[in-house]
Amino acid sequence: MLAMKSGKGKVSAGEFVITKVDGSLANDVTSPLLIRRFKEMGLEKPYKLPGGFEIYIDHYVPAPTIRAAMEHRNIREFFKRFDIYFSEAGNGGHLRLPIERGHCRPGMLFVGADSHTVLLGAVGAFAAGVGSSEQAYVLYKGDLWFKVPESIKIIVDGKLPEYAMGKDIILKILGDLGETGALYKAVEYTGQAISDLSVDGRIAICGLTLEMGGKIGVIEADEKIVEYVKKKTNKPFEVIKADDDAKYWKTYHYDVSGLEARIATPPRMDMVKDVKEVEGIAINQTYIGSCVNGGLEDMAMAARILQGRKVHPEVRCVVVPQSREIYQNALKEGYIQTLYEAGAMLAPSGCGPCVGGHMGVMAPGEKVVSTGCRNFPGRMGSPEAEIYVASPATAAASAIEGRITDPKKYF
Repeated sequence: MLAMKSGKGKVSAGEFVITKVDGSLANDVTSPLLIRRFKEMGLEKPYKLPGGFEIYIDHYVPAPTIRAAMEHRNIREFFKRFDIYFSEAGNGGHLRLPIERGHCRPGMLFVGADSHTVLLGAVGAFAAGVGSSEQAYVLYKGDLWFKVPESIKIIVDGKLPEYAMGKDIILKILGDLGETGALYKAVEYTGQAISDLSVDGRIAICGLTLEMGGKIGVIEADEKIVEYVKKKTNKPFEVIKADDDAKYWKTYHYDVSGLEARIATPPRMDMVKDVKEVEGIAINQTYIGSCVNGGLEDMAMAARILQGRKVHPEVRCVVVPQSREIYQNALKEGYIQTLYEAGAMLAPSGCGPCVGGHMGVMAPGEKVVSTGCRNFPGRMGSPEAEIYVASPATAAASAIEGRITDPKKYF
């Protein structure tokens, strides 16, 4: 893809190229710096990218502090001056909506001032996180330099057990490869188990590629993705496939037929264990949401386990659907009613507790089972809190028991 976007017939790993950028995005945490850089460069208006530039208010929704409210106001004033796609607070997460609204499509090159922009690779796009200064340059010139990464191929076969999810697959891989196992590599996921995954499951896979150092994580757009994208937009796109003679730095093979539920234990995402190894640890909160696990499939899994049951009286169960569309569909399917009756707290669509600034901040000594994307100290509040990252199935089961629980018992 970098060869095509740079106008070259072929590129090699390690080569530096200047590529055209199709689309770019920012959020309410990163866009204030971007706006300052934009002004410092004396730019009169942003370069008109083919796929557009997008700003989302999604991290602090609704604004919890005066400072956040002021930043939101500045963002609104900025977007009104230019032809910029703007998503107001409450619409949803900035990494989910480009897929949901058909803005990010197969074959596109997307950059975002958020490291988890890699998530967009779930629809066969080349998607990478960049700094706000780099993004300001993209808005100035419409292109950006890249060092062509080496590639890793991960083949995942077998049929997932009923209690396991895409999150369990990527946690298994992350635990094996470690936090630097894919450092500045393009990670390609393929195999029957990957093909079987929904868009939600693929998002979880690609989003956590970053946690093992990957530059991008990508799943080739198959018929399932093509059909999904066509329902979202009538804009054109091109499915890009790996060359038949593609060379890989490393190739890994997995069979997930008997995969156990997995959990990343604090303080690192690569400290992964079977849930049953840490089962019984008392918790104070569960969080079901985030860019990687706030989809309709995730709401359905949580509702399935919590149906007719109650959240433990000493546990706070926070649920955050990632967009209004997901929220509305979850309402129609009855998932929201089930979760509410079980004792869960429903929060506005967005990043929610995942970033530790709002709606579910953890106190010192507390423990949380989160479906988010990171667990380093201080990620969700106090540096003395402990964050265990798992699937929505594990989080829901743990919410019922009041301790880390293998979801297998609920199937």
